[in-house]
Amino acid sequence: MLSDHFQNGVETAKLMWSRIPATEEEEVGEVGPSRKGNGSTEESLDYEVVENFAYREEQAKRGKLYMGYAVLVKWFLALLIGIGTGLAAVFINLSVENFAGWKFSLTFQIIQKSYFAGFLVYILINLVLVLSSVYIITCFAPAASGSGIPEIKGYLNGIDTHGILLFRTLIGKIFGSIGSVGGGLALGKEGPLVHIGACIASLLGQGGSTKYHLRSRWLQVFSSERDRRDLVTCGCAAGVAAAFRAPVGGVLFALEEVTSWWRSQLMWRVFFTSAIVAVVVRTAMGWCKDGNCGHFGAGGFIIWDISGGQEDYSFEELLPMAVIGVIGGLLGALFNQLTLYMTHWRRNYLHKKGIRVKIIEACLISVITSAISFGLPLFRRCTPCPEADANSGIECPQAPGMFGNYVNFYCQNNKEYNDLATIFFNTQDDAIRNLFSAKTAHEFSAQSLLTFLVMFYTLAVVTFGTAVPAGQFVPGIMIGSTYGRLVGMFVVSFYKKLNIEEGTYALLGAASFLGGSMRMTVSLCVIMVEITNNLKLLPLIMLVLLISKAVGDAFNEGLYEEQARLRAIPLLESRPKYQMRYMTAKEACGNQNVIYFPRVVKVADIVSILRSNDHNGFPVVDHARSGETLVIGLILRSHLLVLLQSKVDFQHSPLPCDSRGDLLPIRHNLSEFVKPVSSKGISLHDIHFTPDDLEMYIDLAPFLNPSPYVVPEDMSLTKVYNLFRQLGLRHLLVVPRPARVIGMITRKDLILEDNDDPTAVELQSTSVRGTQSKHRVIKRKGDAQQPLLDGLL
Repeated sequence: MLSDHFQNGVETAKLMWSRIPATEEEEVGEVGPSRKGNGSTEESLDYEVVENFAYREEQAKRGKLYMGYAVLVKWFLALLIGIGTGLAAVFINLSVENFAGWKFSLTFQIIQKSYFAGFLVYILINLVLVLSSVYIITCFAPAASGSGIPEIKGYLNGIDTHGILLFRTLIGKIFGSIGSVGGGLALGKEGPLVHIGACIASLLGQGGSTKYHLRSRWLQVFSSERDRRDLVTCGCAAGVAAAFRAPVGGVLFALEEVTSWWRSQLMWRVFFTSAIVAVVVRTAMGWCKDGNCGHFGAGGFIIWDISGGQEDYSFEELLPMAVIGVIGGLLGALFNQLTLYMTHWRRNYLHKKGIRVKIIEACLISVITSAISFGLPLFRRCTPCPEADANSGIECPQAPGMFGNYVNFYCQNNKEYNDLATIFFNTQDDAIRNLFSAKTAHEFSAQSLLTFLVMFYTLAVVTFGTAVPAGQFVPGIMIGSTYGRLVGMFVVSFYKKLNIEEGTYALLGAASFLGGSMRMTVSLCVIMVEITNNLKLLPLIMLVLLISKAVGDAFNEGLYEEQARLRAIPLLESRPKYQMRYMTAKEACGNQNVIYFPRVVKVADIVSILRSNDHNGFPVVDHARSGETLVIGLILRSHLLVLLQSKVDFQHSPLPCDSRGDLLPIRHNLSEFVKPVSSKGISLHDIHFTPDDLEMYIDLAPFLNPSPYVVPEDMSLTKVYNLFRQLGLRHLLVVPRPARVIGMITRKDLILEDNDDPTAVELQSTSVRGTQSKHRVIKRKGDAQQPLLDGLL
């Protein structure tokens, strides 16, 4: 009977393996991310509002009641994002903790009879979990691989990588994280939680998923990329708040690390979302305290309370703490460089061999990690338990299968513990809690800590970049806390002071490595304070973060910036390059030939131009009565595809329609021009044209953006860069210097009185005629005129 079940399992595994494509060329288009014609999977986002006739008609119909309704919906969506992200974090933590608890309990039961049998069972359980994770990622949601933070950072910077915010990516991220983290790999679930929060926010912003028929019309309120960007920012903050139970840290993480545009209104919604996440997670923890969550214990949600640790610090300790910062900067920069080399090698050589190679690689790393975490403690001598301290509340040794300090593993005596198994043969959250623990002096030997540091550092470098969801927060904390505790041991033996706690130095080491690798300061400082619940350590954390970031910046960029560059995500940094000040806008354009459309264009010409290039924006020109060519706007490729697909705007005449807004018929809703997030949208190959269609014409005037941003050709490239990034543009037109000035805007012109009577609003203008400037304020009531102060210019 048992052999029949085993045979059926083998046959099922063979069938699943045969269905996996052997090479990248065999992959079905629905599985992998959609690619454009040039092979790129990235596309810029249109954060600029296209103020065409359809937009103006829709805005004219909206009153104050609708604006209040829109604000209310934004806050309601922020509430849903917080609840959804919090529930996702609870589900992942419960699943990981129960898988890990069941795994360790079963292993400890088996090793009481045979360590070899326990070793095999331990490896097999981890292998099954990791195999499930890599299978989900490679065959269902390839965009869910990795942490997802570089892609989300690119999205908030204006770059949409296809597939990163889809529903299947959300599902793959959740279940893939459970398998990879529960399988004991040297990675964490915190980065994936940021991606999960962003996916939930994006799906709520567009009303759900069309492909899986999970769509709600009453959620489809915001159709612009700007509104979606704000929602995704809320989702990123919610992910950090859920991962670390650090709501304030989540807000600062979104502000410092991922988003490129920030507003005070957005701050309130992000803070509200993070607060909702904190409430959801806290409620779940309270429910689990009654034993309703299986193996879920104190290690389920990250919070390492070391408030009972070191109370104060002396001036002599500042030097070793600064040394911790230097070590963190060096090891963090080295980690970034090594992971960059490994990821580059994987993408260019290993992963090009197909999906099966990705699965074999992840499974091989799982077996190696399990063998190291189980096997190395077997070669370590057990240590006698220290004398019991009633004040510490820590017993030695711990019962088999329970988290905590002093794990009894492969020890002959019941009053002994294995210090290497205490951090190796344990979940990462519990191992970090052991390293941070106070009143446990001399629990770990320097030899065990060095062994763990070298092995885990190597495993983290090798594991990062495999085809599974992978975060680097918790591995970074593990690495940093190990060498931090080593420095703490040296300080205790050197200064001979009893009030120095090794766990405090472990915390500083964790902060230093994260600062040296990720280059975050303010948000990371607040996160470390929130997860340790010890405000007294704030100045010390600030010190090591500043030092580690300065040291790391001397060698390379942060982890997410390096990975974004490797993934060819063109991030626009906050500051332009130094050499841009010597370049002009015309030089940046090069010798490219601009492809443009006339106002009334033949359908055949549109199809020909769209097929011949992959540009996403085209200037539209018209001829004035004087014969001069005028740029009348910018038309987007996605809008052209909508017009070609609907065919309702085709006309036989090559003459323009009546361009007056009150007489021009608009046959489209604004929502028709919205491209789905992280999707390829409409493709030209999906549109069928008859010969009669190709002979028709389209008047582009009602659909183009009549007011695109324009700069003169001799403007400094530094100013162009700042304008482009701060406004979140996708296209910027470069034109010859204008011949004349028709007006000048000052600060006073942008301040309108908030009056209920629109006819009483002050109209302020600054006219320029020749070389004389006249400044005036004209009131419609009585046409009274008052001069403006020249100082307001």
